[in-house]
Amino acid sequence: MKIMDLNSQGGIGANSMHLQIGELNILIDAGLNPKTPGLGALPDFKQLRGVELDLIIVTHCHLDHIGGLPVVMRQHPKTPVLLTTSSRMLIEKMLHNSANVMERQKEEDNVPGYPLFTHEEVDRLVNRFVGLPFKKAKVFRGKKDEIEIMFHRAGHVAGATAVEIHHKGRQIFITGDVLFEDQRTLKGAQFPAGHFDTLIIETTRGTTERAFGKERVHEIARLIASINATIAGGGSFLLPVFALGRMQEILSVFHDARRFGRLIDCPIYAAGLGMGLADLFDEVSRKTKDVQFDRRIMKDLHLKALPRKLTPGVDPKQNALYLISSGMLVERTPSYTLASGLLGDARNTIGFVGYCDPDTPGGKLQATAPGKKFVFAAINVKTEVKARVERFELSGHAERDELLEFAVQTQARSIVLTHGDPGARAWFMQEIAAKLPHARVVDPVPLRKYEV
Repeated sequence: MKIMDLNSQGGIGANSMHLQIGELNILIDAGLNPKTPGLGALPDFKQLRGVELDLIIVTHCHLDHIGGLPVVMRQHPKTPVLLTTSSRMLIEKMLHNSANVMERQKEEDNVPGYPLFTHEEVDRLVNRFVGLPFKKAKVFRGKKDEIEIMFHRAGHVAGATAVEIHHKGRQIFITGDVLFEDQRTLKGAQFPAGHFDTLIIETTRGTTERAFGKERVHEIARLIASINATIAGGGSFLLPVFALGRMQEILSVFHDARRFGRLIDCPIYAAGLGMGLADLFDEVSRKTKDVQFDRRIMKDLHLKALPRKLTPGVDPKQNALYLISSGMLVERTPSYTLASGLLGDARNTIGFVGYCDPDTPGGKLQATAPGKKFVFAAINVKTEVKARVERFELSGHAERDELLEFAVQTQARSIVLTHGDPGARAWFMQEIAAKLPHARVVDPVPLRKYEV
């Protein structure tokens, strides 16, 4: 098998990997780098020129895995796209929202090349999406070769899958993004035990060792306590969240806490794509049982709509809880604008519950010491960090030791590291080499072809 990482910037971003398995050419994911506007956000699809792409497999519907999908589908107009049944129900809304964002960025910032695709194009492409349930084997036949594919629940987010591929006696396993722990809305990953010849594994949390007492149940309790203290002290609490998965999970957490009298009475504002996706989660829950979510919890929480216009640098002073996107405080999103107004008041708190790239505003804010100045460059606001900035360990990615344990038990001959910053990959490289000394561990240089 030959592999090539098409994410030219490496790390986490425009996730996309080209696999040559026998006579078949397969693309795993086609993402978009949220930090890089314009054509530079895409994987390097030029590497696929002259390649007859047989199949595209989507592991899940976060934009760093699907944001470039319409572009590569345009370039390969006959290639089918295989994804889980749940992802098939979610992907259209995610792509249409991405088209909206790019149109707005084109209008506001004149980003070259935007939009990368249009609503009309998304509508034309959807008939090429093929949904496959978990644990159901599917034989895919190309012109000269065939493989057997099976999807395995990967936790992480609704519809997320690991991919098992069999080809002429060879067994390949691709983890995708993984979470082994159960969430309120989603069961954890359920991977098969036993040997695989080649393992392609995510490494997101390779530099993060979960400290004792930071287990998910304790972090949820700490989050609720922090919200209660902030509201009781006259401040507001901003929780920036990813629209897909994290917003619905936190809504479920709030609902349970309020039901048992643990969450203080206060206005809760929720806004963004995540609200529309909450309705879709309800549908996925009823039709596939892959998630557990009931849209009625939003009514029970008496959610309020965010004002249509937030003023940069101004605290609305609502003594409220805000649950809005983006999770990384990306520029020109509601959470970015609201944070610019809340950060300068010591009564307020900004909390993070998911991964933040160090180069995003969310990552930079977490690295800024209290009392220092923080610049919201996109809206020309500079303010002193007076609000509390907290991080809660509620990541959608598996702990590094859990992934390491899975990798070791596969006894794979070749292990390929993906979806991680350099330090995270280095930790996995070192640990796997120590525990599987006979395995070949590959940390692929982007755009370089490897035989594994």
